Amino acid sequence: MDTTTPKILLPVDREPVIRVIPMPRDSNSAGDVFGGWIMSQVDLAGSVAAVAHARGRVVTVSVNSFVFKEPVFVGDLCSFYAQIEHVGRTSMKIYVEVYSQRSLHPDKVVKVTEAYITYVAVDQDRVPRPVAPLD
Repeated sequence: MDTTTPKILLPVDREPVIRVIPMPRDSNSAGDVFGGWIMSQVDLAGSVAAVAHARGRVVTVSVNSFVFKEPVFVGDLCSFYAQIEHVGRTSMKIYVEVYSQRSLHPDKVVKVTEAYITYVAVDQDRVPRPVAPLD
């Protein structure tokens, strides 16, 4: 009986919106990358998809779900993938997945987190404005 863990690969059907290598300044007192740093990168990645769809400024209004599955280590190459899950009149719910290549090795990939974040499109006065529906 095979009890080995299936190999995880980076998604091949889409491009990451952000790729970044955490540095020592991004680590917590235990030496792992600080969860708050990861959360801020997830918010940035989600906003890339939201801004592109809204064709302008957006604001983060809620983090609906955020699950840490594995730690991130200094020197990992983190790839952030974002896709629009739902569009309302002014809001967009974005799903973000994060994968880490351990020490830049393409054959050592783990899914480290996933999140759902809601953004609202706003005008120059920060008033919510309509966005186009999903195609």
